[in-house]
Amino acid sequence: MWEWLLPALMILCGSTSCGGAQTPNIVVIMADDLGYNDVGYHGSVIKTPNIDRLAEEGVRLENYYVQPICTPSRSQFMSGRYQIHTGLQHGVILPTQPFALPLDSPTLADKLKEAGYSTYGVGKWHLGFYMKKYLPTRRGFDRFFGFYMGSQDHYTHSRCIYNRCAVDLHDDTPTTFRNVFNESGSYSTHMYTQKAVDLINTQTKKKPFFMYLAYQAVHAPLQVPPRYKRHYQDISNPKRRKFAAMTTAMDEGVGHVVEALKRRGFWKNTVLVFTTDNGGIPSEGGSNYPLRGKKSLLFEGGIKGVAFVASPLLKEKGYINKGLMHISDWFPTLIHLAKGNMYNTHDLAGIDQWNMISKRIPTRREHILHNIDPLDVASAKSLGQYGKTFDIRITAAIRVGNYKLLTGAIHGKKKREKIYKPSDLVQLYNIRRDPREKRDLSKYQPARVRDMLAMLQAYNSTAVPAMDPLREIVRPRNSAWGPWR
Repeated sequence: MWEWLLPALMILCGSTSCGGAQTPNIVVIMADDLGYNDVGYHGSVIKTPNIDRLAEEGVRLENYYVQPICTPSRSQFMSGRYQIHTGLQHGVILPTQPFALPLDSPTLADKLKEAGYSTYGVGKWHLGFYMKKYLPTRRGFDRFFGFYMGSQDHYTHSRCIYNRCAVDLHDDTPTTFRNVFNESGSYSTHMYTQKAVDLINTQTKKKPFFMYLAYQAVHAPLQVPPRYKRHYQDISNPKRRKFAAMTTAMDEGVGHVVEALKRRGFWKNTVLVFTTDNGGIPSEGGSNYPLRGKKSLLFEGGIKGVAFVASPLLKEKGYINKGLMHISDWFPTLIHLAKGNMYNTHDLAGIDQWNMISKRIPTRREHILHNIDPLDVASAKSLGQYGKTFDIRITAAIRVGNYKLLTGAIHGKKKREKIYKPSDLVQLYNIRRDPREKRDLSKYQPARVRDMLAMLQAYNSTAVPAMDPLREIVRPRNSAWGPWR
C-alpha cells in the first residue's frame, strides 16, 4: 500500500540508502571512434598501458555492443532506449539540423541527480543543441564543459559551417551558458583530462558524483602533439601513425583521471566504465581487425565495442566476461548502483547487468535490436519468400542468441541505381562460430530467418518516425556556435 512513497524515499535517501550503505561514485569514459583493434589488450600495436591495466584488473566485456555511429550510441547510453523509440534511428544529428534526444524520458544524468549525485559532463555531447532545453545542463548535468556538435578542431575547438568558422566550446550550468575562448591552442584530450581532474579535486566525500568524460579522441581530424608520435615511427601509414599517437595520448589521460581519484581517496568507492561509441574508421587510421566492417555499418566491426569495468567494488574481477550486453544496459545498471529508481521512464531497452559484471552470473540479455532505419531503403522488384514478414529492403539488424540477421543494402554504400535481388537483402550469421561474418547462413536456415524477421516486424510496429529534418541556415553568435531557436 506504500508503493507511491518509493520515488520520494529514494530521493530523500540521497547519497546513502535508507539502510546507510554508501553509494559509489560513477565515472564513465567514452572514447570516440575507437576500433576493436585499437587497444593493447586486443593485440594492437597501439600502446595503451593504463587502459590495459584497468581492463586486466577489472572485467573485460567481450560480447558488448554499441551502435555503428555517434548519436545513436550516445542516445542509448543516456536514455536506456532503442533509437527506434526516440526517432534517432537514421544517421547522426548534424550541426544545422533542428532535432535532439527527446524530452519525453529522463536521462541517466537526470536519474543520478535525482538519486543525490553531483553530475558532470566533460567533452562531447552530440545529442542536440538547437534549443537551450536540449543542452546537457538542462538534461540533468550540474556542470558541462565541452562541445555540442559531433566534431571540431582539436586545438582551436572551432567548427566551420557554410564558410563560417566559430568556437564550439562551452562551460555551462543549469542557469548560465558561457562560451569559452581562452582554450585555443590547448589540445582537446589534455584539456578535457585536466577539467575532469579539476572537478574531481573539488569533490567532497559527503556526496557521490557521476562524471561522464566523453573524449573527442580519437575522432578525426587526426591531430596530436608531436611527442606522442615518437612511439610509432615504424608505422608506415601516416593516418594510422597519427591515430595511434592520439590513442596513446587519450590513454595517458585515462591514467591521470584514475590517479586523481586515488589521490583524493575516491577510488575505493568508485565504479569506472570505459566504452567506445562505435567501431573505427580504417580510412582515418582506426582498425577493427579481425572483424568485418567499420563505423556506420551493422557488421561486427561497426558495433562490437571495446569496454570494461574497473572498480574495487567488483565482487569478482580480473576476468573476461562473454555475456551479451548492449550500451543501453548502462542506464539501468548505473541507476541500480546509485540506488535510484526507474520512475517516469518508459520504453526501456536496457537491462540491469551489474550482477553479470560483478558476480559473474549469466547475462540477462537474450537479444539486441541493432537498428531499423526506415529512411535507408534499397530498391528491389520483389521481396521473395519473406515479403509478408518484414520489408527486407529496409536497413536493419537484430541479434538473437548467437545469431545475427541483417537486411537491406548491408554492404555499405547503397547504389541508388541498383535493383537488388531478394537474396541480396538478407544475411544470417552465427556470431559465436563465425565472428568475422564470412559464412552467410540465410539460404540454409530460412525458418530462423523468418522468425528473426518477425521479431524485427514486432519492433517496427512500436517505432516512432525517424527524425531527419532539413538543415537550416545557422549563424554563430559572438563568434561561437550555440542554440539558434
